[in-house]
Amino acid sequence: MPRLFTALEVPPHIAESLSRMRGGVSGARWIDVENYHITLRFLGDVDDAFARDAANALSFIERPEIELTIDQLDSFGGHKPRAIVARVRPDSALLEMQAEQERLMRRLGAPPEPRKFSPHVTLARLRGSNAASVAAYLGARGYFPPLRFTAERFVLYSSRDSVGGGPYIVEAEYPLSEKRAMLTGLAGA
Repeated sequence: MPRLFTALEVPPHIAESLSRMRGGVSGARWIDVENYHITLRFLGDVDDAFARDAANALSFIERPEIELTIDQLDSFGGHKPRAIVARVRPDSALLEMQAEQERLMRRLGAPPEPRKFSPHVTLARLRGSNAASVAAYLGARGYFPPLRFTAERFVLYSSRDSVGGGPYIVEAEYPLSEKRAMLTGLAGA
């Protein structure tokens, strides 16, 4: 049974910039740079038939490339921090693509995603880190010049059952293209 999710890849030059923010938090397990991504829809452990149906259904998504901006560090978990993340500005194109994937997966029978979509790149998973040390880390490194890039595709990743952080395997890729989206729009007119 594969464990699947859709995501946008983080280009190597952006990943390298984010990797410079590692260190300084006890209990942090820093994610390998090559595994940085922006999760769009977690599918979980699915059977092979659902995996095939999902991969096929995703191929019908017609969206333009998306301009993304990463502009601050944050943490998830409040008083019991569980992750350090780099926030991605939730612009309308990103939110619309994620919502389309959510609707598509629900039509295929996947349960609704229980969490509100909050676009981010996970930099570290935390175990036993205290809120004060995470707050100090964020205070020292939390704001930086925005990192911008264009997402030219989204992917369907598989992962092994683990604590998280990869390795991830690209099972399918789906191009994003202004030209492709415009042609689809014209065909439907």
